[in-house]
Amino acid sequence: MRVGVLSDTHIPSKSKRLPEELTTAFRQVDHIIHLGDIISQSVLDELGALSPVTAVSGNADPEQLQQRLGAKKLINLEGFRVGIVHGHGTSGKTADRAFRAFAGEGVDCILFGHSHIPLCEFREQILMFNPGSPTDKRRNSFYSFGILELDTQIRAMHCFFNRSPKGLLTVKHIW
Repeated sequence: MRVGVLSDTHIPSKSKRLPEELTTAFRQVDHIIHLGDIISQSVLDELGALSPVTAVSGNADPEQLQQRLGAKKLINLEGFRVGIVHGHGTSGKTADRAFRAFAGEGVDCILFGHSHIPLCEFREQILMFNPGSPTDKRRNSFYSFGILELDTQIRAMHCFFNRSPKGLLTVKHIW
């Protein structure tokens, strides 16, 4: 199973639409996960035209999206328990808050956003993955999103790009 992972699209304030690099890659996934700060329902509609979508809300999402989506989900993908959360809060670093959100829940992987900083690492045998942002790179060199490949294990990769003719640069993390 291939899963497209994105966060922090902030549409329409940071971009008018999803980048072509992302929509092209997500045409080849079985499922899409959005980790919050979606802002506009149109983003979920556009993603839903590509593949089934699971999403959680972020701190910048309007109240109606927050109520409809919720802030945290635990889903099963190909037998793996995957925790999904935006990661905002008031104490500690984003990755620490995301990790604490699923303490004791037996997850294999935690997907989170909020910081716009791509991350792929293990913490206590749990894969921690932040795809970054495809529309607001902040101080990062590239815009980014993620792809998970799930079969007998979870493999995660970041897809980095800039809005230039240079195209898409993919960095794979094999776990």
